[in-house]
Amino acid sequence: MSITLNTTMSSIMTNKRRVGALKSLGVVTVGDALTYYPFRVADPVPLRALREARIGERMAFSASVRSMRVVPMNVRRGYRLEAVVDDGDFAVSRHIAGAAARLVFFSYKKQYVDWLSMRLRSGAIVVIAGEPSEFNGQLQFTHPEIMTVAPGSGPADGEYSGVVQMSALKYDADTVEAGLRRISRPRPVYHASSRISSEHIHESIVQCIELLAGTGQDLPGDAATEAPQTMKPMEDGGISGAGTAPADAESRSGNAVAVGLARAIPDVLPESVRESNHLLHRAEAFLAIHDPLNTADFKRAIGTMRYEEAFVSQTALLQSRSNVRKDAALPCAGVALRDRFIESLPFPLTGGQREIIDDIGVDMAREYPMQRLLQGEVGSGKTVVAVAAMLQAAGSGHQAVLVAPTQVLAEQHHATISAMLCAIDSVETGDDPSRDALSPNDPADLIKAAESAADDGDAKGRAAVKHPVKHSGARSGKQDGAAHAQSDANTRHVPVILLTGGMKLAARRRALALAASGDPCIIVATHAAFSKTFQAPNLALVVIDEQHRFGVEQRESLRTKNDVVPHLLVMTATPIPRTAAMTWFGDLDISWLTELPGGRKPIRTFVVPENDGRMMGSMFAHIRGRIDAGERAYVVCPRIDADDESDGDDDTSGASQIGVYDDSDAYRRESAAAAANTAASAPSQEDGDGAPSRPPLHSVAEIERRLSSLPQFRGVRFATLTGRDDDATKQQVMADFADGATPVLVATTVIEVGVDVPQASCIVIFDADRYGLSQLHQLRGRVGRGGTDSWAFLISRAEDGGPAQQRLQVIQGTLDGAQIAQADLEFRGAGDVLGDAQSGGKSGLKLLRVVKDVKIIADARERAGRLLADDPDLSGEVELAGAVLDFTRGNETFLTSS
Repeated sequence: MSITLNTTMSSIMTNKRRVGALKSLGVVTVGDALTYYPFRVADPVPLRALREARIGERMAFSASVRSMRVVPMNVRRGYRLEAVVDDGDFAVSRHIAGAAARLVFFSYKKQYVDWLSMRLRSGAIVVIAGEPSEFNGQLQFTHPEIMTVAPGSGPADGEYSGVVQMSALKYDADTVEAGLRRISRPRPVYHASSRISSEHIHESIVQCIELLAGTGQDLPGDAATEAPQTMKPMEDGGISGAGTAPADAESRSGNAVAVGLARAIPDVLPESVRESNHLLHRAEAFLAIHDPLNTADFKRAIGTMRYEEAFVSQTALLQSRSNVRKDAALPCAGVALRDRFIESLPFPLTGGQREIIDDIGVDMAREYPMQRLLQGEVGSGKTVVAVAAMLQAAGSGHQAVLVAPTQVLAEQHHATISAMLCAIDSVETGDDPSRDALSPNDPADLIKAAESAADDGDAKGRAAVKHPVKHSGARSGKQDGAAHAQSDANTRHVPVILLTGGMKLAARRRALALAASGDPCIIVATHAAFSKTFQAPNLALVVIDEQHRFGVEQRESLRTKNDVVPHLLVMTATPIPRTAAMTWFGDLDISWLTELPGGRKPIRTFVVPENDGRMMGSMFAHIRGRIDAGERAYVVCPRIDADDESDGDDDTSGASQIGVYDDSDAYRRESAAAAANTAASAPSQEDGDGAPSRPPLHSVAEIERRLSSLPQFRGVRFATLTGRDDDATKQQVMADFADGATPVLVATTVIEVGVDVPQASCIVIFDADRYGLSQLHQLRGRVGRGGTDSWAFLISRAEDGGPAQQRLQVIQGTLDGAQIAQADLEFRGAGDVLGDAQSGGKSGLKLLRVVKDVKIIADARERAGRLLADDPDLSGEVELAGAVLDFTRGNETFLTSS
């Protein structure tokens, strides 16, 4: 059977349980196995004679088998194999008297025991590595790693040159010296699971290396999958008992496995790039990673593969950017409507907004697609920039679509954009609302301006603008079309069409028909824009809001609906540092809105220890004072209810305990009792490496019940909002919260995007130490949107001086999203910062570190750019072209916005 990197593990492994365990780790093919990298390499095993043994400390030695017996275990079933070994000759070489020890193995399979008995027959010479223990006063090794040594003398230089076969037995090493060198070498350590150990992972990967090199052979029966502590991979790539092993020479250049592996695994990096950076061949790197001679080899190999990831990803990004310019787009040179819109705004644009609008205008006037990422803080005015771009498209006779991740956010955008466009009519008719009374970029004030400018008789239109959440989801059939009628009535220039999955069938068909007509318009949509029923034949611009909420495949579906590729503007309020943006969005032009409009006050952030009852009581008293002043408060919890074993609507995990919020003894006792009961009934949670279990996370249902019983909130109505609520319920809850009917909203992180209530001045986040920094920054941005003083309270059970407390101090100490995102990258890694679909191992880059490897990324990008300048299609680098294609092929491995 010919083995390649695309060969499935199931076709080369007989142990289906092992195959399933590897699949759960994402290892499906041989290529997956080789790129499942160890996270560290264990120290070399010291050589010690039996008399030098230290209980519990791993050691290696050679010995001869004095006796062996197999004992059936009648009570437990299975067999116990015991062998007595003597290290006399090895001990003499260390000037120590010899001693005896016992090797013990357990197994349920007679076939394996018979096979092991043949290897440990009396008189056999073996090399052993394991952890010594003491049993009945005798030194014992349970399931040690063993290698058989061929009898007689081996090659003069002590190197292993192949499998020795004598008397139908296959030996693992020629000489004792060779076996000791191999068995004592550093061992890679892999991220494992409850289904498969690091040793099993190592064994499987080494077997793949052998088979790729053409030296692997099937193990006898199921021996390769039995007794994992015995069937361990040897340091030179062989598998104990497999009868195959690569040479253990100090240099791999003449090694049969290295040579065979190089034939099976061609290099990806251009030779000039590899030599100038002193990198290993790809095959050498894989061998040195999974079967290292020493730690220096391991580190050099990891560095080689890290650079390869950087070079392939940057080549893919640059090539994608170049290929996009070959596509045809609809040039949008008409800026008259855009400029009238800017003149009609009741506030001056910031310098950053003006600069970015001008840049977008230049990009959209070209005949190839614009690709731009717009990054800005919450409230920095991204919506105004997006509307200006969409009006440039509409003013040029084309269509534009804005895609939002939630229905609530889509309806908010629809109302805000409609209000903005109404202001154009107001300016042209001379009915200009007072600009001095309006806050820059405040949707509430924009809507207020639109109401003043709208026709007095259009009451329904004003109602839909004033409370879009309340009037859009659960309307009657007549009211369901009011949003479109309001847009057409108040915006003579450009109709604004709302398209969501929650619309009634008649309104949805009407919206689809307007889009399919090709008439110039602005379409505000949710995921419904990705459906096959949505057609916009004159589409010139696609704006994606909160880009990390959409997959590449979804974004690409809009770009490929028509023959002409639309311009693309993706927006995010999740701060992405420049190093991360260079890695993940290298094919886009990137704009940053760092200047907040005037009139916004900084949010005061406090970290509140949950066990500080006095501080908690003061916090709630403060919140009650703000509610009495007509303001609103959010309370965020990570779980929906106490019985919910998941973490609610977000990615947070961990636990916290109900604290003491009031100084009253009664409430203190109730809280402590409830916490104890909850913790006692909750399943144990191990936080890795045997860490003690934690109490469960706070839930919306429990916190709402507890807070509503506090004296500070007597007479105050509470509402709850979670991802389980249907659209109509969400809309009604948010409408009541905005109106002040329920001034306290207890919710999950469903409020992270799409919630804009200017009256909200306080937010309390429970279990804040369990969230990522960027998510906390996003949640904090829900308050302070009305120009009033605002506060964020981060409730924490983090230990003093611990990593969780350090992360919260970052949030407390700065409002700069770039600094927060940089810290988040350093604390958690790139995947979590860039979005929930891109977290952890799903990021596509297994070794490259966005923050620490910025120099590697920059060097790779420069060299990739020079290579593509000379060879745009990579026709001279076939292997690199294939690696780039693999990198860009899937939604899981290519996270750019191309």
